Amino acid sequence: MPISIVFDHDNRFMQATASGPIDLKEFERYLDEIVVQNAMSYRRLYDCREARYIYNDEEIMQVGARISAYAAFEPRGPVAIVAITDENVALSRRFLNLGGATRPGKLFHTIAAARKWLDLQPLPELPPRK
Repeated sequence: MPISIVFDHDNRFMQATASGPIDLKEFERYLDEIVVQNAMSYRRLYDCREARYIYNDEEIMQVGARISAYAAFEPRGPVAIVAITDENVALSRRFLNLGGATRPGKLFHTIAAARKWLDLQPLPELPPRK
């Protein structure tokens, strides 16, 4: 699987690792899995150091529209993206700015720095269960 995901539900943490070519459908499957796992409020680490995205501008806008729709899943937890290539850094910056999220998001070059920052971020309070 080009994007592997590990969920730690007890600690409300998720880590995804993307490698190889990633197209729009693969990225949408990743986003859907976060929703299915009820992990929008988790601290999320997305490692794309080994990924090669194959999106065009229209597809990037489609991802933006989908991320905007996730506002219905507030509260959303902080997101740390790890990227090292110029292309992935630029695309990651675009994704962090999409969707008008109220959650913190930051770009890093190492897993250790991303994890350290995430560990310092407070998790959003969840609404009481009905």
